[in-house]
Amino acid sequence: MANKVEVKELLDAGVHFGHLTRRWNPNMAPYIYMERNGIHIINLYKSAAKMQEAGEALAKIAASGRKILFVATKKQAKEIVAEQAEKANMPYITERWPGGMLTNFVTIRKAVKKMASIDRMKKDGTFNSLSKKERLQVDRLRAKLEKNLGSISDMSRLPAALFVVDTTREHIAIKEAQKLNIPIFAMVDTNSDPREVEYVIPSNDDASKSIGKVVSYVADSIVEGLSERKSTKDKDSKKKDETSDKAPKAKKEKAEAPSKDAEDKKAMKEAKKDVKLESKKETLDKAGSNEEE
Repeated sequence: MANKVEVKELLDAGVHFGHLTRRWNPNMAPYIYMERNGIHIINLYKSAAKMQEAGEALAKIAASGRKILFVATKKQAKEIVAEQAEKANMPYITERWPGGMLTNFVTIRKAVKKMASIDRMKKDGTFNSLSKKERLQVDRLRAKLEKNLGSISDMSRLPAALFVVDTTREHIAIKEAQKLNIPIFAMVDTNSDPREVEYVIPSNDDASKSIGKVVSYVADSIVEGLSERKSTKDKDSKKKDETSDKAPKAKKEKAEAPSKDAEDKKAMKEAKKDVKLESKKETLDKAGSNEEE
């Protein structure tokens, strides 16, 4: 169960400030409370309800052991998202979105493996056998890969969900996720289209305070889901150990020593001989002769 969201805290963080009225998306009308000084004000009660709904869903995904990819390439969100995603032990993209990150995931994985192979070269000494120019080129390639893909090096398969800050800016990521039917959780401002995402969190996606408030809540929900998964695993292993301890141990039967008695030996020898079975005719003849007597 995700923690309750306090509307006052959202107000203090400036989550309610939308964009200028002339830049609004009409589909955001259900989430707008009012207009003030040419700016749309977001209904924070709806924001709180949507945050809680998204938090519960993300906690369930985390509890199932699947990954949630955080995406935020805008300047004011980069550091916040990187910090919170690391806290939740989830992959994230805060540099330029690599085209085909989801739809061409196999190629992206190859690039990540290239990074690992360079690290192996440095460990086994192969790197030192290269010329100075080649070493410089490899180092530059490694730094570039680390900058763009280092944060997703542990993501061995497609994520179960995406969490996006500013859907208008991250439209390529949104389109790729839609193609693959990956659910999208997003901070959606008054200038964006809420129909593009499954879990809308109507909020100010420009102010760092607002981003920090929403993203930290999301990260806490994921951490809660992960701890729930861990406690369930511990309970299961404990129950398994208890069951194996309680199970009755099979008694080892003592092997019987062969008899040394002559009569017993003779009887055993006779028992091992093949028994010749009578035919049906022989049995009937014998029975008839017994009756005559």
